[in-house]
Amino acid sequence: MKIIVLVKQVPVVSDLAFDPETRTLKREGVRTEVSAFDVRALLRALALRDEHGGEVVALTMGPPQAREALDYCLALGADRGVHLVDRAFAGADTLATAHALAAALRRKAFDLVLCGRASVDAETGQVGPEVAELLDLPQVSCARRVEIDAAAGRLRAERETDTGFESVEAPLPALVSAAEDLAEERFPRRADREAAKTRPIVEVTAAELGLAPSTLGAAGSPTSVTGLEIIDVSRAGRIIEGDPEAAARGLAEFLKDRGLFAPVGPAPVALGAVRSTRPDPARAFWVVVEMLGGAVRRVSLELLGKAVELAATRGTETVAVLIGHELGEHVAALGQAGADRVLLIDDPALATYGTESYASVLSDLISARAPAVVLVPSTYAGRDLAPRVAARLRLGLTGDCIDLSLDEAGRLVQWKPAFGGNVVAPILSSTSPEMATVRPGILGAPTPREGNPIVEALGVPALAVSRVRVVGFRPAPGAERAAALDEADIAIGVGLGIGGPEGLPQVEALAAALGGAALAATRDVTDKGWLPRQHQVGLTGRAIAPRFYVGLGIRGAFEHMVGLRRAGTIVAINKNAKAPVFKQADAGVVGDWLEIVRPLCAILARE
Repeated sequence: MKIIVLVKQVPVVSDLAFDPETRTLKREGVRTEVSAFDVRALLRALALRDEHGGEVVALTMGPPQAREALDYCLALGADRGVHLVDRAFAGADTLATAHALAAALRRKAFDLVLCGRASVDAETGQVGPEVAELLDLPQVSCARRVEIDAAAGRLRAERETDTGFESVEAPLPALVSAAEDLAEERFPRRADREAAKTRPIVEVTAAELGLAPSTLGAAGSPTSVTGLEIIDVSRAGRIIEGDPEAAARGLAEFLKDRGLFAPVGPAPVALGAVRSTRPDPARAFWVVVEMLGGAVRRVSLELLGKAVELAATRGTETVAVLIGHELGEHVAALGQAGADRVLLIDDPALATYGTESYASVLSDLISARAPAVVLVPSTYAGRDLAPRVAARLRLGLTGDCIDLSLDEAGRLVQWKPAFGGNVVAPILSSTSPEMATVRPGILGAPTPREGNPIVEALGVPALAVSRVRVVGFRPAPGAERAAALDEADIAIGVGLGIGGPEGLPQVEALAAALGGAALAATRDVTDKGWLPRQHQVGLTGRAIAPRFYVGLGIRGAFEHMVGLRRAGTIVAINKNAKAPVFKQADAGVVGDWLEIVRPLCAILARE
């Protein structure tokens, strides 16, 4: 059994600082580490090797200092390392990186490729699926369990989706990206580090990969960063004092003054009353529609509103791409959200999402119609699908955008957060169509407009069969509420300070008093199983942007708070007056959370 693990050396995000004069990140003196998800992938690979025999190879691409990442992998137990190191690789975006890694993987046979679901610096989650596409491998994203049946040449895995956990099977070789639960974290000992010095690291240059220079580094990158913008969010840090009853009243007044009971959500997008009648599909803005719970997912409506706004500037039409089975009843809602045209691809085999089947449909459509822009929700399915399509069509892709605009030349500017949300980078693409995934809950949903869209019901002449077969599904408790975190107007954060799962009913009572707030959690809480992993917010969870965030028993560690950079008003309740969360909140109460929340619920119920 030969397992290759793709790893990346990343800066420790909390160490990064922004230089306002050069508008670059200061990297001097910044510590580096192997990206957290990559470490989990490596640790699971080592366990599989110990069970089935064989070897584990750690593969990285980067400057000379990236060798340190391989040293760490060897200290954890990897058998050897491979370092792609050459100035020709410099400036590579995800597609150019995937080309180089895929070329290295082609050099020798392997049974399994493992990688993290995303790196904690760029957070794109694109390289794994792009490598899988370039090597024609089945892919399993966000795996939290992986087992190998060596005799049958198959793997069994459980993957984490937005709504629960899917059990899947796939043939080997395959590519699997790791979720946080895939392996228990551990660290090398001094003896391990000494032993690692005897294990080899092979350096490979660009010339040895046999790739054309035009496919490597900056030259082979269809996306480019045009600058950096710092996100500097200042918080008032006000402490509300008094006994629990008085503090609860003060907190309720503070929330009310901040607009707690004002109209919710981002400002709605006003759509023009006149629909585009331009027949030219080569200039269209496409939105790939996602369903959730039998309805069009809100993020798809948000993307349609943005697409209408941008398409009007270019004088073209907005197209909704609806892939699935028996979804015709949703066409009217897409028209009300701004779609001038709906491409309806209906087939029983598309009733449930499959990476390869959906990728083949979308890729063929793009190739045939040549739209100008393709927008995809940055959800589990969107992050799984879009990179595969981009690699197949050799397109630039910007993942997890928080906004879109057009520059003076009419090019799509894709605003991408990175380094835990510390900075936002405007990114341009040199390929057509321009392609991006966009976070839910960031853009305003459109106000409905009248009129029906043009509907094209398209057949599927040759549907690719997904090699990854879903054999079971286990919904996460409250999974739809967890998915709604992306779009939540109000969220309650749960930390270890609530004491245990027995405190959740009172948390739920506060959620109800706030009008149906969504529940978020720290990593420690999900590690203990108090709430499902889908609720985790932070560096290795999701980023959210509620109008109000109420943290209960949360210490305020960077790893959690980084997921709240775009939150509106943050308030915190913690009995530790020195908890760092108070410096990152607009208002806080020092005290037992339960003693504050009970009267707060009663006060809010009277509003």
